[in-house]
Amino acid sequence: MASSAVQLLGFSLSLLGLIGTLIATILPHWWRTAHVGTNIITAVAYMKGLWMECVWHSTGIYQCQVHHSQLALPRDLQVARAMMVISCVLSALACVIAVIGMKCTQCAKGTSAKASIAVFGGIVFILAGLVCLVPVSWTTNDVVTDFYNPMLPSGMKYEIGQALYLGFVSASLTILGGALLCTSSQCRGNETPYQTQPSSVRRTAPSYRPPTVYKGNHASSLTSASHSGYRLNDYV
Repeated sequence: MASSAVQLLGFSLSLLGLIGTLIATILPHWWRTAHVGTNIITAVAYMKGLWMECVWHSTGIYQCQVHHSQLALPRDLQVARAMMVISCVLSALACVIAVIGMKCTQCAKGTSAKASIAVFGGIVFILAGLVCLVPVSWTTNDVVTDFYNPMLPSGMKYEIGQALYLGFVSASLTILGGALLCTSSQCRGNETPYQTQPSSVRRTAPSYRPPTVYKGNHASSLTSASHSGYRLNDYV
């Protein structure tokens, strides 16, 4: 029962990680304008994401423009796109595998491979979290490096956007949920259920039976023999 609860917790955390990864992939808040320097303009804020660039005006107008050309994008942005999409696909695949292998589901119930399927789903979740963590960490490092670069003008500096924070949290939840699935399934697989013998099957000590006494095996007594050497039993 405890392993089922741990499996359900791990699956829930991984599912939250999948939802967060999807939101972080779609949101355009990977880079946001850094209001630094002498000329601070807060009337307009720029935000950049994997799929679009947005502008927020102080009047409340919010405008976004989608990246039309795939080949015109920087190489790091193309790689980040691909890895985030792969992470979402792996997480969705891991959800299907984990549902089949979890103890609380009826899929493949009673088979010896059910625990192995749950472990494989947890491994795929961990892989998806690592794939999501790479572009998020890479982009964060680029933002921080450019921010502290003295050769870069203040108007071209950006700060870490909300989508990057969400990406870190989502990747951590996915990895943690996958690890819980793996550990709970392995602990359950190592358990050997105790089987009680039915009451009807009992081992009883074999009853002692004396050896069969045959008639011809009696030793001749002194009273049954005559002085001439003949036995009296021969004449009866």
